[in-house]
Amino acid sequence: MAEQVTMNQDGTAAVESDGVRRRDFINIAAVSFAGVGGASVLIPLITQMAPSKDVLAQASTEVDVSAVQPGQAIKTVWRKQPMFIRNLTPEEISAADKVDVASLRDPQSLADRTLPGKTNWLVTLGVCTHLGCVPLGAAAGEVKGEFGGYFCPCHGSHYDTAARIRKGPAPKNLEVPEYEFLSDTVIKIG
Repeated sequence: MAEQVTMNQDGTAAVESDGVRRRDFINIAAVSFAGVGGASVLIPLITQMAPSKDVLAQASTEVDVSAVQPGQAIKTVWRKQPMFIRNLTPEEISAADKVDVASLRDPQSLADRTLPGKTNWLVTLGVCTHLGCVPLGAAAGEVKGEFGGYFCPCHGSHYDTAARIRKGPAPKNLEVPEYEFLSDTVIKIG
């Protein structure tokens, strides 16, 4: 180690080495102590923001669709919001595919709104994109609107069988959440 001689204020000589000095050790210890203190404050703060178990339980839901016949729709609930699951008939699929997507307010094809190989299953959030009302058309006997899909009674939005907005004040199609098929008859939403 190289040593350096310096003069103190009182005129005496002091020897300093290039190695770790006592002041360096105190600085390292103080920064380490502050880091541990900061972590002990931040960890509980961050973990308290994590979702509770009841919220995590609602993060996804599984729906058995084995009893839903072609042309029928069912209502279910996911995250306290209504969900529509519709089993489209070949005629409804054909009619949805014939629509010029460029002419739609929110241009999406049926293939954009369904999973590959499962184009007969349409899963949408049952909330009108205008002001959040629940459209009619999922239950038997309900008004389905001019395009055979859904009708929002609050302000008159009409959706087609692919749940795309066709008439009325709603700006967008009914939202399609993330979903997957766990089997041929069970859908996991979320």
